Amino acid sequence: MTQMAAPFDRALIRARRSRAALRMPDAAFLHEDVATRLLERLTDINRSYDKALALGWDAASHPLPAALSFYADPADRRVKAMPGPGFSCEEDMLPIREHSMDLVISNLALHWVNDLPGALIQVNHALRPDGLFMAAMLGGDTLVELRDVLLEAESDITGGAGPRVSPMATLSDVAGLLQRAGFAMPVADQETITVSYSHPLAMMHDLRAMGETNATTGRQKTMTRRDVMMRAAELYAERYSDEEGRVSARFQVLFLTGWAPGPNQPRPKMPGSATVRLADALGSSEVHIKGTQPSP
Repeated sequence: MTQMAAPFDRALIRARRSRAALRMPDAAFLHEDVATRLLERLTDINRSYDKALALGWDAASHPLPAALSFYADPADRRVKAMPGPGFSCEEDMLPIREHSMDLVISNLALHWVNDLPGALIQVNHALRPDGLFMAAMLGGDTLVELRDVLLEAESDITGGAGPRVSPMATLSDVAGLLQRAGFAMPVADQETITVSYSHPLAMMHDLRAMGETNATTGRQKTMTRRDVMMRAAELYAERYSDEEGRVSARFQVLFLTGWAPGPNQPRPKMPGSATVRLADALGSSEVHIKGTQPSP
């Protein structure tokens, strides 16, 4: 049986995240923004947490609201910048004892994981019954404009093109994975964050500073030719600039929420157990279609 190659070069990701740790104070705006949105969602839930784990937090100004919090990242240098005790690990190989956490939260890290289903299953196992998992990850509509102009520029100049932007999951993908991983009451939704730049090259500079550049195993291993980059920047400015000459980058952020199964959680009723007609609840009239049974 042929083993499929992992989509991401994890050694490269660790190295880039480590280098980016030195530049994150100037380029962490996206991670800080998403961390703020995650914590706002967390405060909407009326609950306290004794032990919490944050994966790839990248938001030193946003400590977790838990009595005891731990922080984890694949890059040691990044762990040292986090707002509490931490350790380095791969997200799909968590060294966490089963049923030991009340909360696991992840900020813009899971889109780099090779075994996302396995990582979600491990998170579920790490949670105590009725523990909460919340995460944000980049989705497939992120940087679609950059992907298009890079492919076109490389094709025009070199006659061929390779993958230039890492593959990312869709909203339906992650919703299904939460269910497969065994989470109760899974919810997945999305938000789009638009960032404005003076020039396309400034956007590319920020992506490198954040450690968010292409890390696929099938990527081109040599540096991108300067003429390709300049042509891509030219195409980007032509197509996606505003009246002031600024360009924008769109980041699709997928938000995932799920609960470890617990004894006191709501359960769906058995089919046929309803005691009130849906038509009565909606204040409408029921129309019986031939070949169907009227509702109870």
